[in-house]
Amino acid sequence: MITREIERKTVSGWFMLVLLISVGVALGLWFRELVTGHFVTAEVIAWALALGVWATLLAGFFTLQPNMAAVLVLFGKYSGSVKTSGFHWANPFFHKTRISLRARNLNNEKIKVNDSRGNPIEIAAVIVWRVVDSAQAMFDVDEFVHYVTVQSESALRHLASNYPYDTTEEGQLSLRGSMDEVSASLTKELQERVGKAGVRIDEARLSHLAYAPEIASAMLQRQQAEAIVAARSRIVDGAVGMVEMALARLDQHKTIQLDGEKRAAMVSNLLVVLCGDRAAQPVVNTGTLYQ
Repeated sequence: MITREIERKTVSGWFMLVLLISVGVALGLWFRELVTGHFVTAEVIAWALALGVWATLLAGFFTLQPNMAAVLVLFGKYSGSVKTSGFHWANPFFHKTRISLRARNLNNEKIKVNDSRGNPIEIAAVIVWRVVDSAQAMFDVDEFVHYVTVQSESALRHLASNYPYDTTEEGQLSLRGSMDEVSASLTKELQERVGKAGVRIDEARLSHLAYAPEIASAMLQRQQAEAIVAARSRIVDGAVGMVEMALARLDQHKTIQLDGEKRAAMVSNLLVVLCGDRAAQPVVNTGTLYQ
């Protein structure tokens, strides 16, 4: 059963303070009359009862700071929540539990989990959250702070298993390369998990991401190899495009006439120059192409 928050209005504490001070003065004058006059048992009993009621009413005062809520419970029944800051008075038999509505930071400890490729990684997150429904936080879960902590770790583990640590494929999301998308996904999943506790997730971002120590060295070499292959692939694509453009320009302007063998030699030379990882060393041919 989901508990819905009921915002309750209370009596001004300052009004009740003035009223109870006045009643206290009246009780004092009444007691003075009893002492100076003749004692009447009925009057003494009435005065004692009035004093007891007056002392009980004094327990109804309480204060609230900004962004705080007081959950009121009367003999086990939820009666409402007070969210207005200031000096209040309510039924003295209310059990008043204060809950902070301020933003809180949850800095998860590093946990080890496998990514979508099965690689062990270390991951942690920083989560900003706040209570928005004091009744749900109080009655629908047991210790809502602990609940948020446990659900945050569970959501982080599930998130890490859905994405690879890194990828070289265009358009594929990864934990390292798609921080905004991963953070949005983590925030959404967390909100679904902790919504029943009357909690709202303001932000969730990864604070630590690394391969596990036992494979960190091997994965670094793999990343370097993948980066080299990806860079070479782009260099070759660009070099082929430049060679095609050069041949097309020569044919268009008819600068020189190249037969098949000369075109092949030109393409070979251009690719060596454009794809080489070192500066090209020119060779001067004093003969002809065929000698």
